[in-house]
Amino acid sequence: MIARNPFAGLKGAVGSNRSRDYFLTRADADKIIDACSDAQWRLIFALARYGGLRCPSEHLALRWEDIDWARDRISVRSPKTEHHEGGDSRWIPLFPELLPYLLECSEHPEGDGVHVITRYRSAQQNLRTTFQKIIRRAGLTPWPKLFANLRSSRATELANEYPAHVAAAWLGHSTIVANKHYWQVTDDDFAKAVKGNAETTRNPTRLATQRSSVGLRNVQPAKVSAHEKPPIAQQLATNCQTTRNRGMGDEGLEPPTSTV
Repeated sequence: MIARNPFAGLKGAVGSNRSRDYFLTRADADKIIDACSDAQWRLIFALARYGGLRCPSEHLALRWEDIDWARDRISVRSPKTEHHEGGDSRWIPLFPELLPYLLECSEHPEGDGVHVITRYRSAQQNLRTTFQKIIRRAGLTPWPKLFANLRSSRATELANEYPAHVAAAWLGHSTIVANKHYWQVTDDDFAKAVKGNAETTRNPTRLATQRSSVGLRNVQPAKVSAHEKPPIAQQLATNCQTTRNRGMGDEGLEPPTSTV
């Protein structure tokens, strides 16, 4: 037995490199969907970008029975977090962005009819390589962490639209993990801030106040003629005149002192 943990001073292997973050806009997501070769790939992409699923583990674990069409919800099985209490699955909304691609695949089921993703279940399938080809076919350049940044993009969108704990619960992580690894500052955030400033500037009341303030700062002090004295100078002149009229006492300039 040893008295202390020899690994206590070592950092964990999982770090956060935010320089590899990439936010995929909806406009570029549409280009990628158009470039997908079949319905299964369109659904794979949609589940990652708009469902926030971990790819490939949560994609391959998804079954048709997990989709609650009546309540517009999807139960996502999570092999990565199943060893945590309550982490074996989570519910997410059946987002409108997912619906057309789920319906497309449900109308033409393939394989065993149990799993949602059937064509790319083989361990020999390299989703990353195929996805890079699709991205280039869409006229885009592959970004770092291809699937992780799709999940990050969706996590960022949800955090901007819903309370943080709701957005984190739907993606199956804590707000601490989301803040460290997923949530991003996007170009839309900057645009929204600039737009807000522009609208405030166009406010007539605010403009009137600003102009009034500027007008007060631009008021020039009144000019005083050579024969006029400002109030302070007048007071000093009066004191000097009083001293001159009374004359100087026998004690001179120095203050009187007691007799030694």
